[in-house]
Amino acid sequence: MNMVQTNWIPAIPKLNEEARQAAINHQNQLTKPQGSLGVLEHLSLQLAAISGQLIPHLDKRAVIVMAGDHGVCAEGVSAFPAEVTPQMVMNFVHGGAAVNVLARQAGADVYCVDIGVNADLDHPKLLSRKVKRGTANMAKEAAMSRKEAEEAVRVGMEIAEQLVGEGYRLIATGEMGIGNTTASSAMLCAFTGLEPEETVGRGTGIGDELWKHKCDVVRQALNVNAPDPNDAMDVLAKVGGLEIGGLVGIIIGAAKHGVPVVIDGFISSVAALAAVRLVPEVLPYLISSHLSEERGHQAVLRELGLQPVLHLNMRLGEGTGAVLAFPLIDAACSIMREMATFAQAGVSGKEA
Repeated sequence: MNMVQTNWIPAIPKLNEEARQAAINHQNQLTKPQGSLGVLEHLSLQLAAISGQLIPHLDKRAVIVMAGDHGVCAEGVSAFPAEVTPQMVMNFVHGGAAVNVLARQAGADVYCVDIGVNADLDHPKLLSRKVKRGTANMAKEAAMSRKEAEEAVRVGMEIAEQLVGEGYRLIATGEMGIGNTTASSAMLCAFTGLEPEETVGRGTGIGDELWKHKCDVVRQALNVNAPDPNDAMDVLAKVGGLEIGGLVGIIIGAAKHGVPVVIDGFISSVAALAAVRLVPEVLPYLISSHLSEERGHQAVLRELGLQPVLHLNMRLGEGTGAVLAFPLIDAACSIMREMATFAQAGVSGKEA
């Protein structure tokens, strides 16, 4: 738990246990053996408890893609150059990225936020909330100041507030930033004490030699900055990323307004871990969408105690895995809305 004063963090409402119990009672009357729909049943109970409604209306949904650059790219940790970050941001706003395609299929809107891209970008569909032009090289100094890290979190909270105000009731996290698996690995090491070899993955598709180098860079960043594992903002500032801070804010801001957050892969899950370390009460608002191929992802989910609903061997990021979980969330709600009870169907229930 974060031991440092964070009075700018809002209170998170407790879940509605009466709504959860009502959902359990309703489920127990549906024409199926209890528990036979597995994850769909767990989702429907969680959504009822979050929303306070037996069957919440989640038709208006968004995926928020936070974009930021990383100074650690100067250490040669990625198979792609840093220029790809601004190029992909323009791809998002033009609707051509994988997350755009999958979001259209799932009936979700994509919002791309420039929170820290090292370029001047301008487009009517781009949310420009730049805190700074990329982080510093964390292998040599802190990625950002504590004030900048807090500002990134506040940006995320403000965007969540804005979208909830516009009627969005389901939010997914996404990100773009060449070098951000390196930052996420360092944050995970800082929070858990794991070694870089246990958290560093292949990112953009690096080979063995570059992977070893990436592990060394993460170790160097941790040694240079000595982030305090009991202070989530210190970890974020010293070895994190602006887009990761933005996602922390999205999670906190959505939970503040009783809106569930579907977490994407490794980077989004590290942001979720930071959010939970800052505000433990956000944890029950999180839905883990999928298990990424990134090495550290299972460790993050284990630390959070979350079970992913999909395993598709994905490692793209952007929010792609999170968006793919939307139809399963719809299925959970449809079961509660449309499935007949034993009494309605004239079907004999389980013997006492």
